[in-house]
Amino acid sequence: MDIASLLGILAGTGLILMGIYQLTPNFLIFVSLPSFLIVVGGSLAATMISFSMGEVLGIIKSAIAVFRREKIKMAALVDNIVDLAPVARKSMQDLEKEIPSISDPFLRDGIQMIVDGYNKEEIRTILETRIINRNQREKAEANVLRTMGKFSPAFGMIGTLIGLVVMLYGMSEFSAAGEDPMKTLGAGMGAALITTFYGVILANLVFNPMAVKFESRIEKRNMLQRMLIEGVMLLHDRKHPLIVRERLNSYLRPREWKKPEES
Repeated sequence: MDIASLLGILAGTGLILMGIYQLTPNFLIFVSLPSFLIVVGGSLAATMISFSMGEVLGIIKSAIAVFRREKIKMAALVDNIVDLAPVARKSMQDLEKEIPSISDPFLRDGIQMIVDGYNKEEIRTILETRIINRNQREKAEANVLRTMGKFSPAFGMIGTLIGLVVMLYGMSEFSAAGEDPMKTLGAGMGAALITTFYGVILANLVFNPMAVKFESRIEKRNMLQRMLIEGVMLLHDRKHPLIVRERLNSYLRPREWKKPEES
């Protein structure tokens, strides 16, 4: 599990509750089922209009993915490619024997294409097309979350307008009954603003941060797979392991670099 995402939501929620408590110990005035239904139901309905059912249902998958810790061991894959370099220089038969031991499926497919006799341009085109298509699929999932982040404040405002209409209508009834309508103004206004409160909280503490986290992981996968394409090209050219190491080190943080004697 990604502890940072969980801690972020818990910390954000906790700090907001602490702020509320400093103003009033009565938390129940911030609890409104109708307001919650307007914001969540309205945002979900608008999202369903904007996207296909499959993309909307993918929200659950995207949310789970945000909380799942994703280990991208780029340095280990660089080591793997460097270890394959002398094998590729030796013979394709020996390289083929190493394919089952390659853990990353993207790299494994690239090595298999080398063994099968694909030229460099064909391999690069196939692998880059896979990156583009995966990127588009995952960006569509992130876009659903970001869209809900745009809709929820809007439906919060709609809920507030509904609350104001109800409040003003109630004031007119009080006035007709000969009672002071101003007595209900403060409570009615507070109830109306709760919907906006829910919309802003969901957008800025849930939907938008989850979309940003998801997009960040997409970019990390893109960089990883671009590095793997570079490695496959170097193996195809049967470059020396030292050259392979130096070229692929460009994708790593300096503290992750290994010198030739450490390989």
